[in-house]
Amino acid sequence: MVVDQVTERIDAKINQKVLKGQEKVARKTAKHLEQLDKLTAHLEALDVWTRAEPGTRRPRFTRETIAATAIRIADAEGFEAVSMRRIAVELGAGTMTLYHYVRTKDELLALVTDTLMAELVVPADELPADWRGAISAIARRSLEMTTRHPWLLDIADDPNIGPNSVRHFDQSLQSVSSLDASMEAKLDLMTVVDEYVFGFCLYQRTRFHEQADNGISAELIEYVAELSRTGEYPQLAQLMETYGTHGAWQLINAHSIDTARFERNLARILDGFEASFERDAQRASTEQTSDA
Repeated sequence: MVVDQVTERIDAKINQKVLKGQEKVARKTAKHLEQLDKLTAHLEALDVWTRAEPGTRRPRFTRETIAATAIRIADAEGFEAVSMRRIAVELGAGTMTLYHYVRTKDELLALVTDTLMAELVVPADELPADWRGAISAIARRSLEMTTRHPWLLDIADDPNIGPNSVRHFDQSLQSVSSLDASMEAKLDLMTVVDEYVFGFCLYQRTRFHEQADNGISAELIEYVAELSRTGEYPQLAQLMETYGTHGAWQLINAHSIDTARFERNLARILDGFEASFERDAQRASTEQTSDA
């Protein structure tokens, strides 16, 4: 009897472990299938650049028209308002008609983002010859484009690259081509400037929403002032003492909306890279002299 009970308990524990193992495998399988579905959709969206448009003699729409309509909707109402049905309504077409041109949401996103990327490309006759001027011009175009279409920052998906994305990357490479630096250093420069621009735009977008909500409340200002009086925030307390509670907030707010801040800090970033390139060149020259 005792043996039977022990055997039952052992069997029960074994069954529990087996079930847990099966559940774990099922979760992993489901996750892998989800990732595979995303990858498949991502790869299929590449077809939008090579697939011929509907073969009628005079197609009623074009992919460019569809992308431009999607952007117009997003500019007015945010990207969440964009759908094939909504685009069809704007164009006076049936939803299924548009699927002859754009088959999936991934394809639509690829077309939309690549259309926006075209706005980043600086006309060839306007791109400065020196690397600082060239990469600054591209940075300003990026700022202007993202300011015109701030909803771009809300897109979490990673769309497929298209011809304009490649053109923008090629022009970015051109902007740093005159530098006597390694490719790694050039890519660092391109990446840091991109990260600065889009980080700046994301912060500005946050500030815009705060201003739309009538700014910072008096209650919040007083709460922070109380914290500064606890002695646990000495730098904040010193700031409040120097400028006063409201004066400190005004100073910080004025700085956050200062339109000159973008250019000022872009120049500092480029100053840092320029100094780094000069140090690398001096180090290389010293090593060559030592070898000789």
